[in-house]
Amino acid sequence: MTSPKEAVRVAIAGASSLLGKELNLWLEESNFPAIDIRLVDEEFVAGTLAEAGGEPAVIETVTEDSFERVRFAFFTGSPEFSKRHAGEARRAGAVVIDLSGGLGADANARLWIPTLDAVLASPVVSVPTGEPQSLFVVPAAPSDAAISISAALAPVGLERLVVTVLQPVSERGPEAIEELESQVVKLLSFQPVSQTVFDAQVGFNMLSSYGPESRINLVDARERIAGESRRYLAGRAPVPALMLVQAPVFYSHAFTAYAEFKAAPALDDLVARMKDAGLKVARAKDEPPTNVNIVGEVRPVLRQPERDPGIETGVWLWGAADNLRVPAATAVAIAEKLLAS
Repeated sequence: MTSPKEAVRVAIAGASSLLGKELNLWLEESNFPAIDIRLVDEEFVAGTLAEAGGEPAVIETVTEDSFERVRFAFFTGSPEFSKRHAGEARRAGAVVIDLSGGLGADANARLWIPTLDAVLASPVVSVPTGEPQSLFVVPAAPSDAAISISAALAPVGLERLVVTVLQPVSERGPEAIEELESQVVKLLSFQPVSQTVFDAQVGFNMLSSYGPESRINLVDARERIAGESRRYLAGRAPVPALMLVQAPVFYSHAFTAYAEFKAAPALDDLVARMKDAGLKVARAKDEPPTNVNIVGEVRPVLRQPERDPGIETGVWLWGAADNLRVPAATAVAIAEKLLAS
């Protein structure tokens, strides 16, 4: 337990985002020793009333003093926002923990899932001589699940892992949530639907891509998952083949994974190894994980593995991961590990 004198000042950069709000909440729920939480974000949301540490707080725009005396700066906004301001935080002496996906390409960035350390250590990153490691990257929830599954099963002869991820609209922010809600209501009333965010009908639909006028695309999200998985596994476990599909759900990723082995594995052994890797596996008598019932879980949740009916060495996995809580909990776990070291 960290003593009160070790309490630290932190900043949430991108505080108005869904991920920023979730991180703010988790810092309080997890009793992280934050003596002060600064909320900063884009200029257009500056002045918004929020809450930090159980007290009223105002979101401020980033200034040259925003990261002064800050121990940890959590970046939870857009990738572009992180790229613009992470350097300022590091120069001020803060350790940057990026949840946005914007800083993963930095040569000095270290991806880290602390709960996976017992099975597969975080990749080693070289930093300039005399400089401390000051940039950590939190993998997205589906990256976390894919990395952890591959690392857990590699020692028992995993040859191939194929993961299909169903993405919730909340990955695209509050506007996407509002658009899905509006589309559902209007489709039920046989009215024309708004397509401002996706330039496509996402309500009651599954998408492999968005419309041509959309400012966002699935390719970027898929490349982030693939890139994080490849860098973390770094030749130590099979890199998963990945497909990403936009689903008409509000929160949480669901995913299915097909694992093929050199020889048919014992399913009980697979369950034990996935638990050792920090994954949660529901008991056979429990309700299987869904987008709804895993909300609030700090780790991806899987149902019991099932053998493929036609391939003797094939095993199917089904799971879900809270797309906000999982990265928020991982980010705080990184900070706690650094405080304890």
